[in-house]
Amino acid sequence: MEIFGYIASVFIGISLGLIGGGGSILTVPVLVYLFGLDAFLATEYSLFIVGISSLVGSVSYFKNGLVNLKTALVFGIPSIISIFLTRNYILPMIPNNVFTINSFVLTKNILLLLVFAVLMILASYKMIGKNSENMANNPEFQKDNTLLAVGEGSVVGILTGLVGAGGGFMIIPALVNLLKTPMKIAIGTSLVIISLNSLIGFFASANNLAIDWKLLLTISSIAIVGIIIGSQLSKKIDGKKLKPAFGWFILVMGIYIIIKEIFL
Repeated sequence: MEIFGYIASVFIGISLGLIGGGGSILTVPVLVYLFGLDAFLATEYSLFIVGISSLVGSVSYFKNGLVNLKTALVFGIPSIISIFLTRNYILPMIPNNVFTINSFVLTKNILLLLVFAVLMILASYKMIGKNSENMANNPEFQKDNTLLAVGEGSVVGILTGLVGAGGGFMIIPALVNLLKTPMKIAIGTSLVIISLNSLIGFFASANNLAIDWKLLLTISSIAIVGIIIGSQLSKKIDGKKLKPAFGWFILVMGIYIIIKEIFL
């Protein structure tokens, strides 16, 4: 199964480079189902893989002036604080066996995967639904909503800390709709925010875990190749046109995880 995991790692990077998000939503399922990692450890690995890939992907956007650092700080600082609190205080409080109903035991691993599956379904809705850029032209979104963006940054941080997802599917609509950021700049800024969130989240809690650095760096390197490919493709392909198809794939994956973890 590992060979399929390495192939999937390329697509994690391609998605991040092409549409500025979505790749992280693939990372945990790839690590759990193709590499056989425990769900909690998979969320930790995911933070590093997504963080380092997004950091590399943001370089070309920096060079082309497509990153708004002020916006990245407005959104990123509350995210980082939330990630730190979640990884160090909320996650350790969750018991290994959450509850038992008849023969079904909801373990911490299953809970994290179910939360992740719900997140995937929400992400798919965002990707399949109306385009964020069109929504930004709606008068309802025309005023500056900095405080709402700070709040959403905090929510993204909690989710990133909890399940290891970068949150690009939430960050980009927030940047476009709440802070009136043009789509191309929103993608570049999103990659910077994701890289900061993920890497800080990883190093905030990595000391407590046994990390297989060889595996982690191998997957990360492959994802980086993918994000370079995705960044190049973004110059020729409109990533927004691919979002609905990717959204349907994410929806199917989310439903599969729920069925597998509860019924199989």
